[in-house]
Amino acid sequence: MASSLQKMYVSDLRVGMYVAKLDRDWLETPFILQGFMLESQEDVDIVAEYCSYVYVDTVFKALNSTATGTARAKGPIQYQNTTRIDEEHRKIVGAFCQARTLTKSLLDDIRLGGAINTDHAKQMVSDCVQSVIRHPDALMWMAKIRSESEYTAEHCLNVCILAVAFGRVLGMTEEELHKLGMCGLLHDVGKMKVPPDILNKPASLTLGEMRSMMAHTIHGRNLLLSTDGIYNGVIDVAYSHHERVDGKGYPRKLAGASISLFSKIIAIVDAYDAMTADRCYQSAKTSTEALKIIYQDRGSHFDERLALKFLQTVGLYPPGSIVELHSGQVAIVVETNHKLRHLPKVLLVRDANKKPLEKELFMDLSQIEEGTLAQEYLIKQVWKDRSFGISLRKYIEQGLVLNR
Repeated sequence: MASSLQKMYVSDLRVGMYVAKLDRDWLETPFILQGFMLESQEDVDIVAEYCSYVYVDTVFKALNSTATGTARAKGPIQYQNTTRIDEEHRKIVGAFCQARTLTKSLLDDIRLGGAINTDHAKQMVSDCVQSVIRHPDALMWMAKIRSESEYTAEHCLNVCILAVAFGRVLGMTEEELHKLGMCGLLHDVGKMKVPPDILNKPASLTLGEMRSMMAHTIHGRNLLLSTDGIYNGVIDVAYSHHERVDGKGYPRKLAGASISLFSKIIAIVDAYDAMTADRCYQSAKTSTEALKIIYQDRGSHFDERLALKFLQTVGLYPPGSIVELHSGQVAIVVETNHKLRHLPKVLLVRDANKKPLEKELFMDLSQIEEGTLAQEYLIKQVWKDRSFGISLRKYIEQGLVLNR
């Protein structure tokens, strides 16, 4: 045994240690990679479930303890928006449209047997992280834009964006946001190995077809294991994002602490984005309906603490939502008001008869609380994209300008 390996009982393990060897065969555990950093208390708890003691590489720990320990010692980061929503829209719209194109190209390459272009993936994630750090609502607004024919590519990018926004609320470091974003972007790469007629089938799947669909988690793991320079957590998330905290998920029926933090996060974001998209076999749910399901399934399907935090992240009226006001007018939610979540900033686009306005009007509904805006402008109901002939994609393509 190398001199840098130190036997350590699981009760003595701490975040930041590097586990190099177990007290049993790796195949008897859910760990994909033989050797990993303990990046959270949940990682420590998982090891404790399967082992009595492990061997820690003390040299590796020493080399990495500064970066790991410092980030954790400071606690959750409290981010502040550094740009206005209209400025961030203008700044990121070009990069967002390019990211949509590159995501589709990346997945097409995989479908045709090519390698994963990690450089393109990392650049896309970097752009998303920087935008979300500056002001998360701009990209969350754009993530509401849908095209049923490009579902998988758009879904992967949307999960990346929503996961990073979620991680921001959780107070993750910028490095952690990059890792989480990569997990979101590549979580479904295994679907490129599922036959298209099954992936796009408009009717219910047979038992055999369902098995083929569920195998995308294994395909994803295998694809990413053969990819150079990929963060280990991305492999785990591709393999584990359909596990459930009650142990009824797949492919390994892991439960509770056996599921990594990032996999639990992507499971929630993945489900939310899928529910709010039009699919070949079902119509989209509103954000309100999707959040109700996540709330109902907390503690069984989803981690309870994370599910409640995600509800807080998305809010009552997430950016990009089409809302009807009590006045009968219709607006698009542009920016969340984090102090008064029921009173966001909106772009008024339809009159009380649901006819397009000659000129869209930017409104801050928090003025209702101040008494300078009538109560009739309170939000009555959330509608799906394309309701009342309102297409979010059209607004982006025409160059949305928010006059503040």
